[in-house]
Amino acid sequence: MKRNNAQIARLLNELADALEILGENPFRVNAYRKAVRVLQDLPEDVSDLLAREGEKGILEIPGVGSGIAKKIVEYLQTGRIRKHDEVMARVPSGLLPLLNIQGLGPRTIHLAWKELGVTGLEDLKRVIENGELARLPGLGPKKVANILKGIESLERTGKRIPIGEAIPLVESILEALRQEAPVDQLSPAGSFRRMKETVGDLDILATSSDPARLIQTFVHLPGVTRILAAGETKGSAIFEDRYQVDLRVVDNSSYGAALQYFTGSRDHNVHLRGIARERGLKISEYGVFRGEQRVAGETEESVYSALDMLWIPPELREDRGEIEAAQEGRLPSLLELSQIKGDLHVHSRYSDGHSTLEEIAEEARRLGYAYVAVCDHSRTARYARGLEIDRLKKKLEEIRALNERLEDVTLLAGAEVDILPDGSLDYPDEILAELDYVVASIHQWRKKEDLTERILRAMDNPYIHAIAHPTGRLLTGRDPYPVDLDAVAEKAAQTGVWLEINAHAERLDLNDPHILQVRRRGVRFVLGTDAHHAQQMWMMRLGVGMARRGWLSPEEVINTCPLPELRQRLQERRKRRSSV
Repeated sequence: MKRNNAQIARLLNELADALEILGENPFRVNAYRKAVRVLQDLPEDVSDLLAREGEKGILEIPGVGSGIAKKIVEYLQTGRIRKHDEVMARVPSGLLPLLNIQGLGPRTIHLAWKELGVTGLEDLKRVIENGELARLPGLGPKKVANILKGIESLERTGKRIPIGEAIPLVESILEALRQEAPVDQLSPAGSFRRMKETVGDLDILATSSDPARLIQTFVHLPGVTRILAAGETKGSAIFEDRYQVDLRVVDNSSYGAALQYFTGSRDHNVHLRGIARERGLKISEYGVFRGEQRVAGETEESVYSALDMLWIPPELREDRGEIEAAQEGRLPSLLELSQIKGDLHVHSRYSDGHSTLEEIAEEARRLGYAYVAVCDHSRTARYARGLEIDRLKKKLEEIRALNERLEDVTLLAGAEVDILPDGSLDYPDEILAELDYVVASIHQWRKKEDLTERILRAMDNPYIHAIAHPTGRLLTGRDPYPVDLDAVAEKAAQTGVWLEINAHAERLDLNDPHILQVRRRGVRFVLGTDAHHAQQMWMMRLGVGMARRGWLSPEEVINTCPLPELRQRLQERRKRRSSV
């Protein structure tokens, strides 16, 4: 997302949150929410639009009314939105974060604030513990128990940043530093470089001919809301009132050692230091030393070579066997983003997506893809404008006609088909047979339902190619549903059904522990962004990051197949399933 768009969307979203807690008109709140979604999906920075077309250009953004357009212009001209400041001053600052708690809505927060004096998380815990919250209208022990679970989930993940949020921020910082400051080498480090699904403080490492000037440039970048430190070789700043970013400048002679050290993980580094001690060496952020003599450190490769092992890709550095594999020369050849030939899960305007088929094809072309599967929701998903059969057939006709005109990209006629409670699919087989690609998924379930059995029954259908987001989790909003992944993986190996690594920033499902758990059974994986706007198809890199953390090679990922081979495999799935 473009930086100005992201900043304005954040402010409007906070404004909507505060208005909800205040109990304001829901129509006003929904207008702000709609504008947030529009800004998040807008491919052009609003500042460029204003410069080219003036305020008229902002007014012509679909879904943005005159009042919100004025606020956008106000921000671009002053860096603030007065309405935001006024409303935020009326709400205790500790209330807005409570909206991140699953099961706790703005109405309950409003009541807890006004009736019980709750102004933040600690107050909320207090009124849960003493039973006061359960006595509020519309609550009760069961709902409070769910809120408590939401608090526990938030505290596990809430202090960390989803990798999908961190990437645009870090890349904008790197780009600005390369353009505006004296920098030689520059790289992110930490859990960000290891592509963990969530990251803590963001670390950047650099070398420079003028470290002090580089640090000053960094701490005065657009988006900095507070400077924490600005020394000769280290700067630390808060961006957008939320993200702490640290920049360290080191000597060229120790850049590789510092990059290795600050990339981590802690367990990986502890293991390396133990190996070094056995060889009479010492590893630090300054290099690899034998006594006082530095024997390596200029590059990461030299650090690992000094310990007689191969360089280890950052995504593997979790002390899960990668060091032994590097010592024995058996590290896997990991999947690369450049090897992905297409996206196998994208939504269009036919269901709840925001892009036309032509726009999806154009984005696929820009990304260098040969194909993309357009997988709109099936009819049971009414909340997502799921397609009845007549609309599905219309979509198929449009895809076929469009493919006649497209020369270098092919749209695959797909569907994300709901798995119904009895394990059957949301479309009859004769309709599924008309589709190029079928990815099946669960979106609604009852708490005591046997979801494993529901998925296993669905996998017996001869027209399924893959299971989408197999655990159903949302990264910061919902725990995985209870499913036996080992049983699903075993069935997938038997039937030839693939398991999806859903690359959407809000899902990342399967994640790396799940991939490691099921890959040993010989299953194959597909990557899909679950994009609801063509501009979200960049998230494929998040899925590739998960695949790499799961030790996947290109051969294990179906998206690396050229289109003719993919078509053959799609047909083989159905032939194999029909013969089972």
